[in-house]
Amino acid sequence: MHRTSRRNQRRAGGRAGAVALLLAGALALTACSASDDGSGTAPDLSSGKRQGQGATGGGAPAPDAAAPGTGRSAAPGGEGAADTARPKPEAPDYLSTFALDVDTASYGYARRTLGDGRLPSPGDVRPEEFVNSFRQGYERPKGPGFALNVDGARIGPRKGADKAGGEGSGASDWSLLRVGLATEAAPTTAERPPAALTFVVDISGSMAETGRLDLVRTSLDILTDELRDDDSLALVTFSDEAETRLPMTRLGGNRNRIKDVVEKLRPARSTNVGAGVTLGYEESVEGHRKGATNRVVLLSDALANTGDTEAESILKKIDSARREYGITLFGVGVGSDYGDAFMERLTNKGDGNTTYVGDEEQARKVFVDQLPAHLEIRARDAKAQVAFDRKTVRQFRLIGYENRKVADEDFRDDGVDGGEVGPGHTVTALYAVRLREGASGTVATATVRWLDPASRKAREETGTVRTGALEGPLWGDATGDRLQVAAVAAYFADHLRGGDLPGAPDLSELASRASDLAESTEDSSVRKLATAIGQADRIAGGAGTGDGRGPDEGEIG
Repeated sequence: MHRTSRRNQRRAGGRAGAVALLLAGALALTACSASDDGSGTAPDLSSGKRQGQGATGGGAPAPDAAAPGTGRSAAPGGEGAADTARPKPEAPDYLSTFALDVDTASYGYARRTLGDGRLPSPGDVRPEEFVNSFRQGYERPKGPGFALNVDGARIGPRKGADKAGGEGSGASDWSLLRVGLATEAAPTTAERPPAALTFVVDISGSMAETGRLDLVRTSLDILTDELRDDDSLALVTFSDEAETRLPMTRLGGNRNRIKDVVEKLRPARSTNVGAGVTLGYEESVEGHRKGATNRVVLLSDALANTGDTEAESILKKIDSARREYGITLFGVGVGSDYGDAFMERLTNKGDGNTTYVGDEEQARKVFVDQLPAHLEIRARDAKAQVAFDRKTVRQFRLIGYENRKVADEDFRDDGVDGGEVGPGHTVTALYAVRLREGASGTVATATVRWLDPASRKAREETGTVRTGALEGPLWGDATGDRLQVAAVAAYFADHLRGGDLPGAPDLSELASRASDLAESTEDSSVRKLATAIGQADRIAGGAGTGDGRGPDEGEIG
């Protein structure tokens, strides 16, 4: 018999009391914490201290960071264009600090939108998720933690007027700096720990569109075949209310039963994501397995319109379960109309990540090829901090990561939320860096800090890059193909946002470069990137997206 979100009233008193007490405790613990103001913007991670955890140290204090997209001077006196919209700090900010992010949904959804003949909304374009959708070829560590790679190349002169560098400066004195992180290779299906997965499936009316609920059913069928006999699966659905269709059940001997439940899923009415996520966490707590990977997987178009529709409010209800039981949230988006920002806020605060599935090929990639990486956590609350050398660097600009910003002084405060990274993942951050004339020496020192998932002990890894590593031309034969792929992805995202990165080729040139890189790398994902750029160029009338800056852009030099 199906159980609804009122299920606690029907259960034995002890079980109901435990869950109710758990949720009440979460509300009490988070009542005074920072939350979304209802404006629809992402929460400020720089104030994301967790209840009950204190600082374990602090990074070097720095002035307030510049607004997202604003180039910051690394020189005393603030050489270059000043940001007149805000008070000048007492000393220039030469640190860049952000939480790591392995999400890729923004790129997947952009490809789907372009395939439908539309340009994605600039607000749905996150450059870091475009870049992180592609293999980078980093060397991986042989054990826990990260391998850190820092390299780059010189950006060649631009065609036409140089609007990015400021008066008297060309793009040739700008470089692209890549900070790359990689975890050890993902284990095979046989090697990974057992998994206890609670699937929360959206069956609202909007999921009736082709490519939504039918794709979810296909994805769950694929996953049911892929999971091991000692894995467990629970299934919760939601429309205007939430129901438990299947309590936590071992796969061994039950695959046909699970597939029968999946096959019976049909679209219903409105979208009460809050009820679904809350009930999903209840099921995950009840079916919690010690020593296993316990995860809630939300499959939805994330178009919440009933009940609790605020990500922060929903997450407060399950915060205690998340922290006490270590249950993480993995968001899988579907549909031509997709609540990308809402899903990202849910998973960022739920210690998880998001991806987007547009067809069966992508479903197999997520639920078969990448399954261990999506299930396990190898680094919790991971943050990166890049310190630029004032003697060699005039200005720098982080490309993307606006809603993953962390205050510089909070880098070593392990009570401040970071990002979660699984095995086999890579994370890339690209910077546009303007070097001083004749500069020689250290450009930047990058440090990554994370907590071991089991011991919660903090660890760090550091790498340095010097000016010599940035001398080669970005599009030259000596520059690695993978760095060029990352650059194409970042420039493409910036075009879609209406930005103006220094040295940016137009869309037709980007498409041509992506096609060449697809040939040299023999990588089908790069071929799809070339196709997407060509689609954007045609939709925009073959003249690119223009040089207009978006609302979060500013002068960078």
